[in-house]
Amino acid sequence: MRSLLPPSPTRRAFLRTAALGTAALAVASRFSLTARAASSASTDKTDDPLYMSLVKLAQLIREKKLSSVDAVNLYIKRVEAVNPKLNAIVAKCYERALVEAKAADESLARGKLLGPLHGVPFTIKDSFDTMGIVSTGGTLGRKNFVPGSDATIVARVRAAGAILLGKSNTPEFTLGGGGKGTVNLVYGLTKNPYNLNYQPSGSSGGAGAIVASGGSSFDLGSDYGGSIRGPAFANGIAGIKPTYGRVPRTGHIVGYGGPFDTFQETGPLARRVEDIALLLSIIGGPDGHDAAMAPVPLGDPASVDLKKLRVAYYTTNKLVDPTPEIQASVKQTVAYFAELGCKITEDLPPKWKEQTEIRNQFNGSDGREHIRRLMKKHGTTQASPGLNLSGDVLTPADITRLSEELDATRSEQLAWFEQYDLIIAPASNSAPITLDAERPANWMFSNYTSVYNTNGWPAGNVRTGTAEKDGLPIGIQVIAQPWRDDVALAALAHIENKTGGYKMPSI
Repeated sequence: MRSLLPPSPTRRAFLRTAALGTAALAVASRFSLTARAASSASTDKTDDPLYMSLVKLAQLIREKKLSSVDAVNLYIKRVEAVNPKLNAIVAKCYERALVEAKAADESLARGKLLGPLHGVPFTIKDSFDTMGIVSTGGTLGRKNFVPGSDATIVARVRAAGAILLGKSNTPEFTLGGGGKGTVNLVYGLTKNPYNLNYQPSGSSGGAGAIVASGGSSFDLGSDYGGSIRGPAFANGIAGIKPTYGRVPRTGHIVGYGGPFDTFQETGPLARRVEDIALLLSIIGGPDGHDAAMAPVPLGDPASVDLKKLRVAYYTTNKLVDPTPEIQASVKQTVAYFAELGCKITEDLPPKWKEQTEIRNQFNGSDGREHIRRLMKKHGTTQASPGLNLSGDVLTPADITRLSEELDATRSEQLAWFEQYDLIIAPASNSAPITLDAERPANWMFSNYTSVYNTNGWPAGNVRTGTAEKDGLPIGIQVIAQPWRDDVALAALAHIENKTGGYKMPSI
């Protein structure tokens, strides 16, 4: 593990600057009323700071029942205990974290709260820039790259008082897992904390694994086709891919802009739904750089009347059937809403197969030149084996046709969704898979998450139970109408209340 702080003689000055969080202070005044309200109380009954919700941990720190220094030390000790088995954390900044924790405690002693995440330790997916800390994005060309500023969402949680412990593993450019979960040529393979022979999914696999194992109170991920929901599912935690246009991508290695812009979102992963609700209220909103962002307020999940929801559900996309236990989990979850008196309809968004095929063609329509440009930009000459560099270069006419067909499927799906408020669906076609599993020939149709990247709807995951084989977690996906992330969060919280949600692994 390399040292992540600049070498002497600048190191001491850097620590002083980092402790003040100057990159984050620029956004310190942007906290919403939702964020302030959500940080006030927790429903989590967990007593161990390593496994309790970040909302409860922040509450303990605010009430001076636990110091930030003690919290950071607890989490550092936990990372050091589990990471040799998991390889989830690939870069550390412990010394800086302890300096910031001491400053947070001193601030609280003076009666000054830094924000709703005051003193809470967290980690961040290595695809996001972090000021003064090596940020590789899983690619060899950035093996020693140290950014001079934080990605927007990193700056926002630091401005809210959170303290960064280190970086979590991701495939190259978040796209190079090749069906092997979270692996790259810089740091190697990450494993699932519930069973080390299994994948933590990807591309936010390091994030999911370390949060589930109690080494971080939360992480922030990116989702291009399921990269938040997949790891949340595989590691038994909560995660949400917000509505396209809510959370900036600035400072992410695959950022904003270009022909594939609309597929990419960023969002939180944590152990409890109350955590991702709070985090989403903090990280959302335009940043003056990512031009796709819209100033749409996040509604309060507590104000959602669940009894009035019109719920659609499906147990299969009719292309690749999920396992019986996944389908049973969907039906049981639907029953939780039927008990409330919700109107329930078995239904599936239209043009699923057509949209999947169109997007698959569109993804490679430039011959993967967008990936080669990333490699050139970052000085990478050797690509990970799982990074797909093949694709048929299509004519301008074909690219235009595919773009129009993709938009047509989005419009048809949006019109279909007008009759519902919520979708309950599988998050995966199976429980987590082994490290050596081969990608099936029909893999693109077995993906139950990417359709919601293509249409941009908010979609989240929460744990609902345990697979019969090998004690692995399984979960459920819920989807709400565009900009109704509050509905998705309220539904996830209801499911969590019924099932118990997160359960700590034995690692």
